[in-house]
Amino acid sequence: MSDAFFTGSPHWTWFIIPYFFVGGIAGGAFFLGAALAWFGRPEDRPVIRTAYSLAFWGAVVSGILLTIDLGKPFRFWHMLFQSDHFPHLMFKGYSPISFGAWAILLFGLCALLALIGGNKLIAGLGGLLGFFVAGYTGVLLTVTNRPIWADSPWLGALFLASGASTAAATLIVLAPRRGATAGSLAWLESFDTRALVVELIILILFVGWLWPIRQVWLSVWGALLLLGVVGAGILWPLILRLKRRTTGAFSNPAFMVLAGGFLLRVVILLSSNGIQHETVTATVR
Repeated sequence: MSDAFFTGSPHWTWFIIPYFFVGGIAGGAFFLGAALAWFGRPEDRPVIRTAYSLAFWGAVVSGILLTIDLGKPFRFWHMLFQSDHFPHLMFKGYSPISFGAWAILLFGLCALLALIGGNKLIAGLGGLLGFFVAGYTGVLLTVTNRPIWADSPWLGALFLASGASTAAATLIVLAPRRGATAGSLAWLESFDTRALVVELIILILFVGWLWPIRQVWLSVWGALLLLGVVGAGILWPLILRLKRRTTGAFSNPAFMVLAGGFLLRVVILLSSNGIQHETVTATVR
């Protein structure tokens, strides 16, 4: 059992949940856009442009959400530069927070350059950064001293797979308005289907690894994980794709994938506090 049962919760606000969600979509979108830029067809250009736009605005929104959550805008600035020795950089290679702050900044820069007409080199670099950003938040949680987050090595991979699937789902929703062809959309749907299968496998491994603290799932968080994330956010979209049904919000696989991806982050971030509450209650008794 993790010693993190006796630590306090981080001082995060609700803004951290959409930050994790939007950041995953932004990173996954750039990765998909870069993959199509390198290996796609000329007809994929509308999807590529949509992916770059989604990545850039996702990076902007993520930065705003993170800044609000930090409480003081200059806290993010201090993660990049030494306040007493500006313009000396603040970079700690051993710190996931410092490493991630710079990765997010460079990712946003690559997204901007790609959006205004970057080449394949920018696409490749941004794609690698997008791959990192999509899974970074999960890795960041694993290096904390908190239950669930620190008790499984699968969290980074889970967030990466979820970021890929939600990014593909978002592009499926947005790209048709930018002139995406049926072939490009079919590729996105095929990718999203495979990403959902991978996400389900990793989620099973993630929950199985947490067997020693399984009591947390005997709660509303377990119900949300099973019904909201697995049922509505993964299995239902797969069934809808198999049946070729896309009419209505609850019958649209892309919308259900997005709802499941958001719920996944809600469950992961908030269920950790449930374990602490149960442990403290048991200790008092």
